[in-house]
Amino acid sequence: MESTKHTGLTVLAGPTAVGKGTVSTYIRDTYPEVWLSVSATTRPPRPGEQEGVHYYFKSAEEFDRLIEEGAFLEWAAVHGKNRYGTLRASVESAIAEGKAVLLEIDLQGARQVKAAMPDARFVFLAPPSWEEMVRRLVGRGTESPEEQQARLETAKIELAAEPEFDHTVVNDDVRRAADELVSLMGLTPHARQSAR
Repeated sequence: MESTKHTGLTVLAGPTAVGKGTVSTYIRDTYPEVWLSVSATTRPPRPGEQEGVHYYFKSAEEFDRLIEEGAFLEWAAVHGKNRYGTLRASVESAIAEGKAVLLEIDLQGARQVKAAMPDARFVFLAPPSWEEMVRRLVGRGTESPEEQQARLETAKIELAAEPEFDHTVVNDDVRRAADELVSLMGLTPHARQSAR
């Protein structure tokens, strides 16, 4: 039955601070043949983030209207604060064009996509260890200590969801993890010259 799966859509999810954004950015920069979905969000841009490249930044009112219109394939309130969503029309259009589509979303979103598109490929991005995940979260310095603690509590729950996924990729090295993910998508990883 495995051969009937996979609509051209791959969903990448995993716990907070595991490096989903870093891996997907590497794929966007290195594999132009992969169509990376851009999420809508109600959170303000972080330094360097661009409209339509990293996110579509929406007001709470705009986001509410899109929910009412059924415009999202999935959406969620993350950490009880900001909302994120994947616009259905853009994903369906890219799949229809035969593109290799990658959605980098949170666990709640992955479950919604699984309900809507069960034939997609679901990949769990796992940290090499709990200690490394804590180090990454604290090290990025984008959240207050309270937010960091809340995210770590959420991460413990998120790690337990790994069995719900078709594949697990360990993010021990961004390039290696990205190449493994691209392989799972049915594409050939780019050959690299070995560094000496």
